[in-house]
Amino acid sequence: MSELKEVVTKDGSISLRSLMFQENFHSLEGALKETEIKFTNPSDLKRFQDNSLNVLDICFGLGYNSASLFNQLIGQNSFINWYALEIDKKPLEYSLRNKLFQNLWNPKVIKIFKSLSQNYQYKDDFFECDILWGDAREAINNIPGNTKFDLIYLDGFSPQKCPQVWTIEFLAKVTEKLNPNGYLITYSSAAAIRKTLRNFGLNIFNIKPNLITKNFWSNGTVAIKKISEKKSQSNLYFEKLSSMEEEHLLTKASIPYRDPGLSSKTKDIINRRVQEQLFSNLETSKKWRDKWGMTK
Repeated sequence: MSELKEVVTKDGSISLRSLMFQENFHSLEGALKETEIKFTNPSDLKRFQDNSLNVLDICFGLGYNSASLFNQLIGQNSFINWYALEIDKKPLEYSLRNKLFQNLWNPKVIKIFKSLSQNYQYKDDFFECDILWGDAREAINNIPGNTKFDLIYLDGFSPQKCPQVWTIEFLAKVTEKLNPNGYLITYSSAAAIRKTLRNFGLNIFNIKPNLITKNFWSNGTVAIKKISEKKSQSNLYFEKLSSMEEEHLLTKASIPYRDPGLSSKTKDIINRRVQEQLFSNLETSKKWRDKWGMTK
């Protein structure tokens, strides 16, 4: 689908750059590092020790998020029912050709990935996996309706580049599939995404950055339907939104992406939002940034 260029990140792990989207799959700081910080650690996978879990990986890409997930679950006797949505087969094919990628994981992870590439599924006593190829807005309908997920990873290209997986309409479908105690995890801290998820009744948390600066205050978002105050406060990896982040949700940046028929093109979704922002009385993002001493 897209033209792809190899990128070696600072931690030595490989990634890709999409020439069509003009965006990297991962931060240049490290593909593996980003996966661990933004997805694996906040998942708190130890809570599934000797138990089962359902996982949905939206925008599977090279497979880092699920490879890291599988890698940890292999050692803790967990049964996983896993689905992935992905439109482009090339990144997975690339991962399976790349020794640097393969050497990061337990050999079983690569065995699963090979089966997903060839047969679109994998099954053994502990893993039941299906990858659904195509537009995620359509493919999500092929997941059995009664399936609810304990973890949902949302890792598409940024909302400005690929708004199709960040709209109210698509996120409504996604959140419908989240278990009451399930975690929806994304690298995005965009106000439009957080506000949309909150409007669906989810509790919104910030994935803590390792080092907080004026322009770097988040590693992403965790959204949960039900979580006790005690559990949210004791979590090592995410926390309640700060006053600054709460105010972000009151600006024009919080105006959502809309795709009424779940079939709109990128430019139409973007233009629809721009028009809504123009006529909005909400505070501008610039005023918010100025108040908190940020540069764009």
